[in-house]
Amino acid sequence: MATIGIDYTSALHQSAGIGRYTSEFVNALHEASSGIDSYSYRLFSANINNSPPNKPVFPSNKGNVHFSLHGTRISRRWLERLWYRLHLPLYVETWTGRLDLFHAPDFVLPPVLPKTRTIVTIHDLSYIRLPDLTMPGMNNYLNKWVPHSVKTADHVIAVSETTRQDLIELYQTPSEKITTLYHGVSPDFKPIEDKNSHDSVRNTYNINNNPFILSVGTIQPRKNYRRLIQAFAQTLTHLPKPLAEQLLLVIGGDKGWQYEPIYNEVSQLGLESQVRFIGFVADEDLPVLYSAATLFAYPALYEGFGLPALEAMACGTPVLAASKSALPEVVGEAGRLVDPYNVPSMAQAMVELLTDESQRQQLRQTGIKQAAKFSWAKMATNLVALYDRLLTD
Repeated sequence: MATIGIDYTSALHQSAGIGRYTSEFVNALHEASSGIDSYSYRLFSANINNSPPNKPVFPSNKGNVHFSLHGTRISRRWLERLWYRLHLPLYVETWTGRLDLFHAPDFVLPPVLPKTRTIVTIHDLSYIRLPDLTMPGMNNYLNKWVPHSVKTADHVIAVSETTRQDLIELYQTPSEKITTLYHGVSPDFKPIEDKNSHDSVRNTYNINNNPFILSVGTIQPRKNYRRLIQAFAQTLTHLPKPLAEQLLLVIGGDKGWQYEPIYNEVSQLGLESQVRFIGFVADEDLPVLYSAATLFAYPALYEGFGLPALEAMACGTPVLAASKSALPEVVGEAGRLVDPYNVPSMAQAMVELLTDESQRQQLRQTGIKQAAKFSWAKMATNLVALYDRLLTD
C-alpha cells in the first residue's frame, strides 16, 4: 500500500484561507477514498500540541482507508529556520515515517527524502504581481522559497488558470508540470431562509434588521476595503433616503497587516454608524450571513481563486466582484464584475443592484448554478487521479 503524506499544519492552525482549503480537500479526499485500500494517508503538522481546541484533528478512519496524524511540538516558524536557514537534514519522514509521495498545500515544500515524490500547491503569485500589498517579511520568504519549491517539486497544483498562467510566465514552469484543480464549495453553503437562524446571526453580529452589503476576508490592503468603503459612501448618496439611512456595510474577517488605514477611512468619511467590522465569522454562521445579505461585495485587487465569492453564490446572494485575476473564472457571468480600482464604477454597480430587485433575483439564480460547477468531491477525485499518475510514472 502506497503512503501519502500531506502537510496539515495550516488546517490545524488557520481557520480561513489555506487552512480552510487544506481541511476541506482532506475531508473530501477521505470521502473520495472510502473503500479504496490503495493509499495510507499520513497528515503532518508542526506545533501539534497547540492547535485550537475546537478544530477537528483529522478525518476519522472509514472503510479501508487509513488516515493518521503525525507531528512535532516544534513551531512552524522554528521548523522553517531549521529547514531553510540552517539547512538541517530534518526530513518530514522523521515524524511521518516512510512516504511514497508528499503533498505540500501551502506554497513551500519542506525537505523530504530523495526518493519521495512531491507535489506543491500554489495559490497565487500576488506577491510578485502586487508586491506592495504583501507584508515585507512574507514577501521576502515567498520570493525565495516558492520558486525553489516549484522547481524542486515533481508536480505543481494551481488553484486557477490565472495562477497556472502566472507560474508559466513568471517562473517559466513547464505547462505539463502544472495541473489546475479548482477549489470546491461545501454543501453547507446553500440558501438559508429560516427566520430564526437569520435573527440569531443578525443579533450575534449586531446587524439587527438592517439591509446590508457583506464582504468577507482578512482586513488587509489586498482586499481593497478602502475603495469599497469609499464606493459605499458614494452609493449612499444615490439611494432612496429610507434605504440610505438603514443600509450597512458589514465586513467580516480578522485583522491582518496595515488594517489601520482601512479603519481610518470609515471615520474620515463619517460612516462609523453604517460600517461594521464584525471580526472572524464562525464557519457555522457563514451560510446564514451570506443568505441574509442583500449583496456580497468582493473587490479584491488580486485573488488566486476567491472562495468567499463562490460561497456567496452558493447561498443565492448576488455577487459584485473584481474583474481582475481569478475572480472572473469563479464568478463567470453569474455576478457583476467591476474594475476594483474604479470607485465610481463600483458605486454605480452597487446602486443598480440595490435598487433593481429583478437583477438581484437573476443573479441569485445564475449564481447558484455557477457555484454548482465547483465541488470538493470533484477536486478530491481529480487529486487522487494525480496521485495515481505520479506514483505510477
